[in-house]
Amino acid sequence: MILLEENNRVIYETLKAKFNAAKPESVNIAAVDFDGVQYQISNPDGDKGVINLSAKMRMYEDLVAHGVQDLLKREYGESLLDSPEEGFDVTLRFELASLPSDKEAMAKKASLLKRNCFASVFEKYFKMQEAETASDKTAIVHYHEEEAVYISAQTDRVTVIFSTLFKDPDDIVIGKVFLQEFKDARKAHQQAPQVLFSYGEPPAELSGQPNLLRGDNIGYVTFVLFPRHTNPANRENTINLIHQFRTYLHYHIKCSKAYLHSRMRSKTSEFLKVLNRAKPEAMTEKKFGVGKRV
Repeated sequence: MILLEENNRVIYETLKAKFNAAKPESVNIAAVDFDGVQYQISNPDGDKGVINLSAKMRMYEDLVAHGVQDLLKREYGESLLDSPEEGFDVTLRFELASLPSDKEAMAKKASLLKRNCFASVFEKYFKMQEAETASDKTAIVHYHEEEAVYISAQTDRVTVIFSTLFKDPDDIVIGKVFLQEFKDARKAHQQAPQVLFSYGEPPAELSGQPNLLRGDNIGYVTFVLFPRHTNPANRENTINLIHQFRTYLHYHIKCSKAYLHSRMRSKTSEFLKVLNRAKPEAMTEKKFGVGKRV
């Protein structure tokens, strides 16, 4: 299976090119990311010496209560504007004349904007577990259209539950295969987190939560993260992997369907070749003498 990049490649490549350009260049690029995140890279007021990176995220409002502003200030410092551009939730401003020496690292950090926003809620609950403090309420982050992630901390674990909507009946079948692989992975790798999944009805841990999805095309995936996953040494990698789980799952479902379709087309082409070779030769009349036909 392919692990998707945690950063946005378009943002990274664009900013790296502009940061390393011989002279300031104009830029006006709109880009999108998974989960409906929208980006805009532009020069404010046409000033080529300044580049703004703005982002609009469905989940940003939910993350405000979990310290997303403090985390972004920690990561981006003075580059974070107190008032984002109109129509966006967060804006980073880069003055080309005062960039740090490692411009590529700055471009990479900027391309992690979505990841760093999402990380705020995970860091909060990971630190709760580290302090052996149980959360008094479950965090709900609406990260995708009609879908949410639920995060809660206990003294010995952090529970992360993704709700996901399968719009195609075939996705449910293929999704079950993938999720079973996640569940079985713990047999071979004891250090892996525990994975549970259910369809149709939400798990018992979410009883009492509002607006829970129900139906044959609804799935709930539960990750039980233990201290070995949430401790400071492994925390960053855990966040990198888990924040894009929904994207990872649906990406591989679509790749599997594309592979199956390609194999079906290949087999169909082979069968057509066999049938074409099996066509009988055209019947011809042979004459044997006058008036006799065979």
